[in-house]
Amino acid sequence: MGIAADIIIIFVAALLGGLIAQKMRQPLLLGYLLVGVIIGPFSVALVSDPHDVEKLAEIGVALLLFALGLEFSLQDLKPVKYVALIGGPIQILLTIGYGYLIGSWLGWESGPSLWLGGLISLSSTMVILKTLMAQGMIGTLSSRVMIGILIVQDLAVVLLLILLPQLSNPAAGLSVLALALLKSIIFLAVMLLLGTRLLPRLLAVIARGNSRELFLLTIIAIGLGIGYATYLLGLSFAFGAFVAGMVLSESDYGHQALSDVIPLRDLFGLLFFTSVGMLLNPVFLIENWSGVLQLVLLVAIGKSLIMAGIVRSFGYGNVIPLAVGLGMFQIGEFSFVLGRVGIDGGFLDHDQYSYVLSATIISMLITPLASACTVPLYSLKKRYFKKEILETINIPQGGLHGHIVIAGGGRVGQHVAYILAQLEVPFVIIELGQRTISECKQNGYPTIYGDASQPVVLEAANLAEAKQLLITIPHITTTEAIVHFVRRQRPDLNIVVRSVGAEQMEALYADGVSMVIRPELEAGLEIARQVLLNLNIPVPTIQKFTDAARQDHYQQLSDDRAGLDNIRLLQKARDSLELSWEELSTESLLVGRSLRQLDVRQSTGASVVGVMRDGNFIANPSADLVFQVGDLIASIGRPQQCNWPRETTERG
Repeated sequence: MGIAADIIIIFVAALLGGLIAQKMRQPLLLGYLLVGVIIGPFSVALVSDPHDVEKLAEIGVALLLFALGLEFSLQDLKPVKYVALIGGPIQILLTIGYGYLIGSWLGWESGPSLWLGGLISLSSTMVILKTLMAQGMIGTLSSRVMIGILIVQDLAVVLLLILLPQLSNPAAGLSVLALALLKSIIFLAVMLLLGTRLLPRLLAVIARGNSRELFLLTIIAIGLGIGYATYLLGLSFAFGAFVAGMVLSESDYGHQALSDVIPLRDLFGLLFFTSVGMLLNPVFLIENWSGVLQLVLLVAIGKSLIMAGIVRSFGYGNVIPLAVGLGMFQIGEFSFVLGRVGIDGGFLDHDQYSYVLSATIISMLITPLASACTVPLYSLKKRYFKKEILETINIPQGGLHGHIVIAGGGRVGQHVAYILAQLEVPFVIIELGQRTISECKQNGYPTIYGDASQPVVLEAANLAEAKQLLITIPHITTTEAIVHFVRRQRPDLNIVVRSVGAEQMEALYADGVSMVIRPELEAGLEIARQVLLNLNIPVPTIQKFTDAARQDHYQQLSDDRAGLDNIRLLQKARDSLELSWEELSTESLLVGRSLRQLDVRQSTGASVVGVMRDGNFIANPSADLVFQVGDLIASIGRPQQCNWPRETTERG
């Protein structure tokens, strides 16, 4: 069957590798790489012709960059624009220079050393995102800084694809490099001018035909066709695909195009990563393990220091430089793309590429372990080194007393702070993100700049006199550190925590937390409530079901069954009552009559608990109160009993 049999073998092997990687909580691409090594020509050689697979894998490279162009948005860079747009390119240049020194130290010539610098300058978007999600760090300032730099690195792939082949060929001179840049600029100008006008119109015509198959075919033809056009111009095939995606992302059909192309991208991406694994020679790795290990250590240490230094120089302190350094030291998946260009163009030999490939896979594998060391290492630093100066903002002159401590000033923390401020409840926010600190300062919220997991910061928040602690930080490790310290200092303090999953919720309850809130559950309940309201289902019924859902998810396991039964009985009694408001119009027969005359309690079973009149609330009105036009009557009772004002008018 030839290549058909090879593709079948690759898909089956990739499935097994992906399942193993998922079981080990690793990115799927690592599973694809490892099975590629196993079925490749240097191992059991199940694939008869790896070169044919590599040709198909080139389509995977183009689709990867095409999808990257479709996903590209400047909005993603706004929160960390300076460290990303300025620090990112500086980091790439410094890492290229550092890689050049490593290559020279290893005895490589200038050209391969330059390629080594370019290859190690990129980090792995897929591995980092997977690691951040597994550790519950998505949404933190550290994660936003990493993602911002990753976006710039991904964009830099396009430039490196153009520049490295030219810079590695000194005989070509500056004229060839200038010509390549000129071609790129002209191509970009043509694409932005014609592509933004013609391509959206073409997609509009195709979309009107209501054929999803034809729409997908059009998207693929645009991406790969423009990529092939750039190849004919002497530029990179992948560069053209990226530009095509970037142009399409600005059209009305960008999101649909991305959703349609992602499955195909993943399919061909599987072929690409598996074919890369086939290039790794296990015998080479065993024979040269010492050199590969040296390369991994040199890259990991040097790149971590460069990353941390760049982030620190842009004003990010506390744990952020350490988190970025330990999270972004690895060599990324787009280095495979560059490496293939290097080996196909003769700029790297097979041994050099094997060194880089081996180091890339190993650095990816150890990333989750290294990233998990962030919090312990930062705690060690805080214990033995000079404490960072605490900055306080908008703290009341009389100090903090009987207040709420909010650990985490992000979106959730600021929503809570807004409500507390409206109710004039004293509170203080603890936050270490510079951007968030600025937002809190602008809103006038009392804020302490620092890490809430550190005792000195909690002492500054006067935890001893606090009434409650709210932890809105999504990072579970930091949350647990805060809870453990607070439980030792204030075992009586009520602690409410934000959780990102059921496992974390159970662990936090075991640590002694009073209440764990799951944002995704609350969002789901509110959406369900709105749906039910639009279906005209009675409010008490909706409240009953949402309360039951919360009870199922939030109640802690308890041996006190009697107490739990009492709570359920009280909830059932509450659900059977309704508080109803009714405004009296000029036609109402209640106007001019008193509660004594109407004898509401005896005749209906409902109780009038309040009347709103001229902006003033009259609680528990006397029997002699005479109703007036415009009065809002508050009645409490069963749902059918609370309709008495309307029914009285209708009977009249």
